[in-house]
Amino acid sequence: MPGSLLWVIDIYGRVYTLSTAGQIWELCRDGRLEFKRVTATEPCCWGIASDHQVYVYVHSSEVPIRYQEETFENQRWNPVDGFCDRLLPSDRWQWSDITGLVHQPLDSFHLPSEHWEWEADWYVDENIDGDPTEKGGWTYAIDFPATYTKDKKWNSCVRRRRWIRYRRYKSRDTWAKVPSQNAGPLPDPFSDLSVGGWDITEEPMGRLSLWAVSLQGKVWYREGICHHNPEGSSWEEVSTPGEVVQISCGPSDLVWAVMWEGQLLVREGISRENPKGSSWVVVESPSSEVGAVHVSVGVSVVWAVTKDRKVWFRRGINSHNPCGTGWIGMVGEMVMLSVGVNDQVWGISCDDRAICFRQGVTSNELSGKTWRVITAARDDRSQASSANSLASAGCFFSGEVQVPTETSIMSDTGSSSEAEAQQDTDGETAKIRIPKVTSDSFISDLVSDKETKLNRRMLEGAIPEEGPPLEQESSKAAGETATNAACRTSRGPQWSNVDLEEAQVGSDATDSSSLSSVATYNFGLEDQYGVDEHPLWAWVCGGGCVVDAHMPLNWFNSTSALATSLQSMSLSITPAQTAVWRKQIFEQLSERTKREVDSFRHYEQAVEQSVWVKKGNMQWWRDWKPNKWIDVQFALEQFSGAEGNRDGILFIYYMFNDEKKYLHAFINEVTILVPVVSDTKHTFAIYTPERTKQRWPIRLAATTEQEMYDWLTLLSLSCNESQGIQGAPSKHAIWSTTCKGDIFVSEPIPSLEASPYPLPCDQMYWRQIGGHLHLVECGGPGIVWGIGYNHTAWVYSGGYGGGFFQGLSSSNVHPQTDVKNVYIYENQRWNPVTGYSSRGLPTDRFMWSDISGLQECTKTNTKPPSPLWIWVSDWSIDYNSPGGTDREGWQYATDFPATYHGHKTIKDFVRRRRWARKSKISTTGPWLEVPPITLWDITIQPCSSSRSPEEHVSVWGISNKGDVLCRLGVTQQTPEGTSWLHVGTDQPFKSISLGSCNQLWAVARDGSAFYRGSVSPHSPAGDCWYHIPSPARQKLLQVSVGRTSVYAVDENGNLWYRHGLTPSYPQGSSWEHISNNVRKVSVGPLDQVWIIADKVQGSHSLSCGTVCHRLGVQPMDPKGQSWDYGIGGGWDHISVRANSQEAPRISLPLASDKSMNPRGEAPAINGRVVGC
Repeated sequence: MPGSLLWVIDIYGRVYTLSTAGQIWELCRDGRLEFKRVTATEPCCWGIASDHQVYVYVHSSEVPIRYQEETFENQRWNPVDGFCDRLLPSDRWQWSDITGLVHQPLDSFHLPSEHWEWEADWYVDENIDGDPTEKGGWTYAIDFPATYTKDKKWNSCVRRRRWIRYRRYKSRDTWAKVPSQNAGPLPDPFSDLSVGGWDITEEPMGRLSLWAVSLQGKVWYREGICHHNPEGSSWEEVSTPGEVVQISCGPSDLVWAVMWEGQLLVREGISRENPKGSSWVVVESPSSEVGAVHVSVGVSVVWAVTKDRKVWFRRGINSHNPCGTGWIGMVGEMVMLSVGVNDQVWGISCDDRAICFRQGVTSNELSGKTWRVITAARDDRSQASSANSLASAGCFFSGEVQVPTETSIMSDTGSSSEAEAQQDTDGETAKIRIPKVTSDSFISDLVSDKETKLNRRMLEGAIPEEGPPLEQESSKAAGETATNAACRTSRGPQWSNVDLEEAQVGSDATDSSSLSSVATYNFGLEDQYGVDEHPLWAWVCGGGCVVDAHMPLNWFNSTSALATSLQSMSLSITPAQTAVWRKQIFEQLSERTKREVDSFRHYEQAVEQSVWVKKGNMQWWRDWKPNKWIDVQFALEQFSGAEGNRDGILFIYYMFNDEKKYLHAFINEVTILVPVVSDTKHTFAIYTPERTKQRWPIRLAATTEQEMYDWLTLLSLSCNESQGIQGAPSKHAIWSTTCKGDIFVSEPIPSLEASPYPLPCDQMYWRQIGGHLHLVECGGPGIVWGIGYNHTAWVYSGGYGGGFFQGLSSSNVHPQTDVKNVYIYENQRWNPVTGYSSRGLPTDRFMWSDISGLQECTKTNTKPPSPLWIWVSDWSIDYNSPGGTDREGWQYATDFPATYHGHKTIKDFVRRRRWARKSKISTTGPWLEVPPITLWDITIQPCSSSRSPEEHVSVWGISNKGDVLCRLGVTQQTPEGTSWLHVGTDQPFKSISLGSCNQLWAVARDGSAFYRGSVSPHSPAGDCWYHIPSPARQKLLQVSVGRTSVYAVDENGNLWYRHGLTPSYPQGSSWEHISNNVRKVSVGPLDQVWIIADKVQGSHSLSCGTVCHRLGVQPMDPKGQSWDYGIGGGWDHISVRANSQEAPRISLPLASDKSMNPRGEAPAINGRVVGC
């Protein structure tokens, strides 16, 4: 699903969508139904069809919607039969839930509706807390209930095992009828509905709130809607102080409704524990003379339309005051409005029923600036098919497809009158069809005098029941049309109320007009709209349309049928043709370069040898104690050599004891430039090899943020030129990210992995690439993927620059956004008088602090990570803290600091809970988003750069929900691939890695390891999972696989090596401990090992997040010998899986050589050698 979708309904009940990445209205695939209302979120859309039934449209995805059913088989031991199903009268059921209180035999489980199917039969779960059980899956305990273990002991009197069965939701990309409660009819026929609530404060991910209004004015709430149950479970009535005609639910906790009298209702008390709210508050209409007819709410805005079609904006809306403070009249007249995810607004204009988009809506200006009409064209290929389908289906939606020769038009009382068959000039009989306006509240607009001209232009021959006659046209055809229309009007009323649920032809029509009133009119089999006419819309919903304030949209460029033809022509171009053209253009440019440049290289370059100096005033963090910021003069002196190359020197002039001194660094010695996040200063750090060893860079602070970025841009370009690096990173590059989300890349040289004298890590040059990512994984021939902090997947576009370069020395960059949570902790201590309170001991941590408790962090003084970030939500309790929480979000412990758990015990004297707030950054970089599935981890198969560009590369990922996915269609030309292939698992996963020889390893969320068998290019998904025991008393966190090596990191920071890996037994035999204080590990295609290490000794303190390289890794010694320390700290992730450069062979000196270390010890790197 490219981009997000805007959903609309035209006056004939047909549903269209418009993508944020497209410019054509596309007819919904399932065009058999006619709809009155739609309400959408990003993953699905809900609607009320003409039969008054509720339908849900779930978008197709490579990740299936699966739900795990489980039940437990319980047995007790007795001396006669051993373990058997003969339980004591006081025991639990033989088949029960995990608590033992609910009777759950295998045959009691049924599919909730026809839209589900079983994946397989019941099977036994042979896993307990990450460890495999014995055959049969039994776990043992002394009695019910107790702590179960996999080992049978002498006092094990009871046992149980878990049975699992998965069901899958199969109705994707189609309108699926929502089952009614208890298999009966709906409580009442519905007239309106609205979905939202996915961002309710502290709400678990995947929950939705669906509100509906019946024709009797009652409000209903759909229970149980979540990501693994998209259709919900049942309807529950919500009492109201009066009859409601329309309702709107926002993404968070805003719910507004319109009453029959024109007043508005606001739902209060909506929370995580009570998503239905607790009470209603009445808000008066914006106008005292006319009441409201429509309302739409967003995150922090409310828009309304009154009966005179005036548009109103409610000010003062927030989570603490859902009622707001007052109304503001806005420009324009609208039939209805819809507020989207980011408070963007769409409306249907009153004059021509066009879709209008509110421009200029930002977080600082929620009311926007102006309305702009969306001029996107319709998909002509879908119009013909829809016209034919509507003609074959007759006038109304019903259970049977009827093709009547004559159409009956129902009157207000339910009686019908036959319409005469009209003969055209060719003598053919035209079948008359009656469409329906699906919005009941818009009938008065269609039949009013104000809309007479609109209706006359909309369809010839459509005459209101009491309206003026049609104007006579000059052409003969128009005259015949007017005459025929007059004849039909004389036979019976053209506008009438009909039953949307069913309508029969002729005298079989029944009276059900009390349920719904809609306007109908006649039209022929041809397309209802002219070539240059835009559709007439009846309803719009932007609840699933994500539009940022600065997002470029193509909705306002398509003004004629020419755009449609161009779109159709572009669709005929295949990716293969594009690749061929690109190759031809590249060859032509290469030939031109040889002809115009290479032929003149023997001429002397006309380059002037000169010196260029740039100076500025900055602040420098002094190296010696007392460390403080002092004012300095900063200068960059660059000079050009005889061959045209540039080099330079950095000078820092400062005063010490009234004496002017200076500090310098050569540009060719600079290894990295790092922006440093600070709340008070705009700082950056300069590293050299010597300062990398000391973990003490040169820190400078500029006056303004722009000045800092100007210096960073200039210094980066100078360093790149000095290092001879230009353009995009190579296919062997090493990628890394910092804990702040910055992306750095280093070009490796063959001597980096040489033995026994490799290039020291502190001499590696790193340059920054634009963008913001949590992790980056490389592999294959230059294929790079990344995952943001919001778990959005990104693929490298092959460019460079972006970010603070701002177009300078950038190529193929695109806009990028990322969302990150900022956490603070509320701490409390128990005392006998008040219980838990914010009054702690003098030695306690701050009552509002960071995770360490050493820094005070309150809701007021906590700022976004940097000035580039903005808040996009309020503070809310985080119920997903590691270790679990209680219902209020608290975690308990004996004292600060300690291990926290989610339940209170008698020994717990302190507690804490985590608060979260979302912040957002907008930047640029050479990255393209890969929608729509969010990812937790990604791995790309390492392979040599000599691979064919058309050869497929294996890419595996883990979704944010723990599903294992295999990406199909990934090549050098299409690094983003085509689609995901879901690979079934029994439990959610969190880490995955694919080796050079298709060895696929993964780590589940319970810390257990798995190996996927039979993965090959011909069978990319493999066949089954093999459970690998974890190291003793450890839970694994991450795994990385090379050519013949497998390394893993556990939750305690220990690095493990897997022994016994052979082609015949790829699972290995045992784990061996290598090192501790390890955060991440990356194993390359040549089994090279790199890690991100913590607690690395520096000249001033221990450094966390340091890049380290394993030395001495050889085929006969895959574990290596020692660590070489590189850049750090502050690094969070590294990937060397694209570096397939073979190290040069170095001949060892003879034994008689005096340079040989007499003790035979390994040479020191960076002045030290650290053993295993």
